[in-house]
Amino acid sequence: MSPIFDPELSEHFGPLQIFMDDPNIEEIWINTPQRIFIAKGGKSQITNLVLDANTVQNLVERLLMWSGRRLDLSHPFVDARLPDGSRLHVAIPEVTAQHWAINIRKHIMRGKSLADLEKLNLFSSEISQFIKRAANTGKSILVSGSTGAGKTTLLNALVSALPLDSRVVTVEEVFELKPRLPDCIALQTRSANLQGVGEIPLRKLIKEALRMRPSHIIVGEIREAESLDMLIALNSGLPGMATIHSNSAREAISKLQTLPLLAGENISHQFIAPLVATAIDLVIHVSSNSHGARYVSELIWVSGRIEGTTVETEPIFTFVDFDAAGEPTYLSGIGASERFFHE
Repeated sequence: MSPIFDPELSEHFGPLQIFMDDPNIEEIWINTPQRIFIAKGGKSQITNLVLDANTVQNLVERLLMWSGRRLDLSHPFVDARLPDGSRLHVAIPEVTAQHWAINIRKHIMRGKSLADLEKLNLFSSEISQFIKRAANTGKSILVSGSTGAGKTTLLNALVSALPLDSRVVTVEEVFELKPRLPDCIALQTRSANLQGVGEIPLRKLIKEALRMRPSHIIVGEIREAESLDMLIALNSGLPGMATIHSNSAREAISKLQTLPLLAGENISHQFIAPLVATAIDLVIHVSSNSHGARYVSELIWVSGRIEGTTVETEPIFTFVDFDAAGEPTYLSGIGASERFFHE
């Protein structure tokens, strides 16, 4: 049955409001006005909703009015936060072949605590206690995983688990984090204006964040050269957290050794390896299976030692399977969980 669009009943999202109101729908994307998809339970499906190009463009323009972000031929991409906290990404021709490509990622688990995520079987009670202790004792944590695995949700829960007297500064491309802490400052990047000036990149924000007396610095997502600035900040004795796209915890460390090379030709692997080894203490990798279930699949300890340019790591918890009750079970590294806090 096709969704019925009533303009008088729609709110911010016009014809997409029916999908935004469904708490089980995680993401909506438009490939063409006639091909609109949703993700539900980790699986994608095409909808029966059919629009026209003008409706799609008017919807995007209305949403961007709230965010203050630009979309035109000189800026054919946009990444913006929407009024309900969802994240909007749009690409337009000539970057796309013909139609506007639109993604709206809903944060259906936004604001969840570590206890909430444990109840949702994202991890076991043992891991919940371990990562809370790691956050509370000033360990620097990297959350890795694929797109949509729940990295930002877990990062937000970890930051919210910090001591209440913490002063946290978050640095993001688009506001997504909302920690439950009384002393928190959120910084967001800014695109260049019509004259091509005024851009504020992540690298600049990280440097400014260090001047704001943080007890912890949080980088929403590490993608490029800003990784170098984060590593230098964490090596100054300031604990922090971040997310990164990767297929495994070990790969996350390898990627973190590569991304800083984008900062300049004078940056080498020999320089970066010790930075990574001493800046990051723990990597938490989040995965999802074919049924759409999200879970922490591994925790590794970055010991601080290096062999050549290889950063040494040690497994602390490794996912085994879900038990009969649907709770994840893990294999523990021999004594690693206790040595992590004492070495």
